[in-house]
Amino acid sequence: MSKQNTETMAFKSEAVRKENIKQVLRLVKDVLEERGYNAVNQLSGYLISNDPAYISSFKNARSVIQSIERYEIIEELVRSYLEDGE
Repeated sequence: MSKQNTETMAFKSEAVRKENIKQVLRLVKDVLEERGYNAVNQLSGYLISNDPAYISSFKNARSVIQSIERYEIIEELVRSYLEDGE
């Protein structure tokens, strides 16, 4: 007789949120580069100005990046940069 796993698994929501932001940024970067844009310049322009026109609508990239609050992306980028510098 096999034992069924009935325990509830807890996911760390912070880790899931971080991974989602990374996946979105990677996807948007790839789409921008595929269209011939400089992804760093375009993403920076979007994050500074909040103007979605910096992000191509190709492959839904604009909608995807707007699914995350801009301040969350900025916070994660700063956090990641500071953690890498330690």
